[in-house]
Amino acid sequence: MKEYRLTDWLPTTKKEMELRGWNELDVIILSGDAYVDHPSFGAAVIGRILEAEGLKVAIIPQPNWRDDLRDFKKLGRPRLFFGISGGCMDSMVNKYTANKRLRSEDAYTPDGRPDMRPEYPSIVYSQILKRLYPDAPVILGGIEASMRRLSHYDYWQDKIQKSILCDSNADLLVYGMGEKPLVDLVRQMKCLLSEDETPLTSKDLKKIVKNTPQVAYLCRATEWTPASDDIQLYSHEECLADKKKQAGNFRHIEEESNKYAASRITQAVDNKIVVVNPPYPPMSQEELDHSFDLPYTRLPHPKYKGKRIPAYDMIKFSINIHRGCFGGCAFCTISAHQGKFIVSRSKESILKEIKEVMQLPDFKGYLSDLGGPSANMYQMKGKDEAVCKKCKRPSCIHPKVCPNLNSDHRPLLDIYKAVDTLPGIKKSFIGSGVRYDLLLHQSKDAETNKSTAEYTRELIINHISGRLKVAPEHTSDRVLSIMRKPSFSQFETFKKIFDRINREENLRQQLIPYFISSHPGCKEEDMAELAVITKQLDFHLEQVQDFTPTPMTVATEAWYTGFHPYTLEPVFSAKTQREKLAQRQFFFWYKPEERKNIINELRRIGRQDLIDKLYGKKPGNKR
Repeated sequence: MKEYRLTDWLPTTKKEMELRGWNELDVIILSGDAYVDHPSFGAAVIGRILEAEGLKVAIIPQPNWRDDLRDFKKLGRPRLFFGISGGCMDSMVNKYTANKRLRSEDAYTPDGRPDMRPEYPSIVYSQILKRLYPDAPVILGGIEASMRRLSHYDYWQDKIQKSILCDSNADLLVYGMGEKPLVDLVRQMKCLLSEDETPLTSKDLKKIVKNTPQVAYLCRATEWTPASDDIQLYSHEECLADKKKQAGNFRHIEEESNKYAASRITQAVDNKIVVVNPPYPPMSQEELDHSFDLPYTRLPHPKYKGKRIPAYDMIKFSINIHRGCFGGCAFCTISAHQGKFIVSRSKESILKEIKEVMQLPDFKGYLSDLGGPSANMYQMKGKDEAVCKKCKRPSCIHPKVCPNLNSDHRPLLDIYKAVDTLPGIKKSFIGSGVRYDLLLHQSKDAETNKSTAEYTRELIINHISGRLKVAPEHTSDRVLSIMRKPSFSQFETFKKIFDRINREENLRQQLIPYFISSHPGCKEEDMAELAVITKQLDFHLEQVQDFTPTPMTVATEAWYTGFHPYTLEPVFSAKTQREKLAQRQFFFWYKPEERKNIINELRRIGRQDLIDKLYGKKPGNKR
């Protein structure tokens, strides 16, 4: 085991700064999460990226916003900027259930304490910093800010909210994965420093933001001149007055998030303009390797000694092998944040990280995951990238797999083989979700199809711990189409393959499907039919959830507005607690305590046929 000193982590206190011989800082990052120095934790990644640029960087994790604000003052003012991240999860999803009940645990906090971050920490932290240091640049980043960069529906307040830039008073927002824009920004900031190196001001920052990709900022409407190729959204005020306009905006936002060469987006609000510069093209493999190869300790900061951080426990023996997802699921924020284009790490970088994981004190030879947003998209991209550069489809596999997609699984099989032959590795599991529609896809290339069949067998035999989790999400093809998921018949086909391979190998493994209730387009009859179909397949469902509207997804916009953003056709959604619970109960048709309610609900909607299928006909019932 490698031994670490306190100075191997980025400093979090004045004392830790002094141990490094520092008396001032270039950047101070405030995070809603505990500080875990690991490439799965955004604040650590940004801190290390900026450190590699020669900057003096500190992290203030979970500052106390209730007291005299000493946490916000303790390290003074940085020379360049304060950076703020609400955390790895959206703070409101982290804090509340789909029924708006407080959760009992915060997975990103020591010992799971639920009271260590405020609601909307990006806003709270930024407002505090702007009171304490009015002219110091404040830059927002992370999932919370990224998904709120324009007018968005907020489920917890049940209203359309302005860009988070308006409420936070921050100077700038970096959306998506922040390495490239922040490196660009700090290099420009260094050029602005005066000879006496007086700290930069918010006014200085305005000089460089206009041409920096992947940032959003506010300017006065009187100072703004739109370009001919800008996409001007309906204003915030228009969206408040007309839900269909809010829905219509989203199509532009999603399409521009998933293009190689995107347009600038603008939106008027309160006599100001929110300007969202287009994102960078996807990172190169070398750039992604650089981010993962930085000198992380891969451990929580020593200040948490003896305390459990649940989210760290989940990922400490896992390896992220790529970024991005081209699935385009309607309820998912991954493509809006990471983009749909896959950026994969090199084999050398992956193996290097695994060898570091093997040095951790409690590593027993088992990797919990070799994955990514979708486990089996490693190195997949367009055969002709010129076609991809013109494409604005939000999904490469829905409604059908794009004929330009290279779905070859051989590079991933090569990674598995290289990892499993490392001395000290007993087994590598795949814990991330697997896209079975990619495993069923028949390419025109015979070798690609052969690799897919080989991958399916390798996955089932050697890389699951008795249970393989997949996400059909629903059984109704109509609902699945709105979700941008494949027909349920594909799940049934995959289940037959899974069962056959288990029989051939004399294995007793389970297929665990994930399902969602109350998704836009889903009605009670759809949930009752889901119950009937999964009963016939002999499933007693465990992995289920009620749809939670989160900012910047197709499903959320449809749920709130009642219109599909791409067609502007009406879409039904279950909204009241009674409607949502009525749908959710069908997951648990097999529980005695749910039976009476389900029967009463099906009688109410006149579906005796579904009662008979779930619970059997009573004697004398001729139906």
